[in-house]
Amino acid sequence: MIEYILQFLAIYIVCLFKFIGGPVLGTAANYTVLEIVFVTVSGMMTSVLVFTFLGEWIKEKWATKSQKKSKKFSSKNRKIIQIWQKFGAWGVAAITPLILTPIGGTIVMTSFGVKRRRIFSYMLVSAICWSLFFGLTINRLMAIPFLNNLIG
Repeated sequence: MIEYILQFLAIYIVCLFKFIGGPVLGTAANYTVLEIVFVTVSGMMTSVLVFTFLGEWIKEKWATKSQKKSKKFSSKNRKIIQIWQKFGAWGVAAITPLILTPIGGTIVMTSFGVKRRRIFSYMLVSAICWSLFFGLTINRLMAIPFLNNLIG
């Protein structure tokens, strides 16, 4: 039982920073799809919760410590702004597990001034959908004997 709890906590900590770690490590640990979804969503939503409440504070501290430099937009920043302009908060929430980290997606949404309640709800829907998708997909792929023998 203690081994299971430690394993769960390790996967949870990975999910705080990288979403895809939950489905991959959960499958490696022989978790059910529901366990994978639970640990992945829990990890992502903890990051969302923390960085939503600390987002303004972090933004203020970052602004005071960094010097005023001319802002240069990278191609990644331009793509995020284009997604924001086309799809809004839903678009950012949808790409967070794929491209951004839970922390990055939350900071982007906070920077654009999305209300906390909407950040929580959009990110929760995104986390549940993507964790189900990845959990089921990875479980199905591991059911293929060739892939299971190749990886496991």
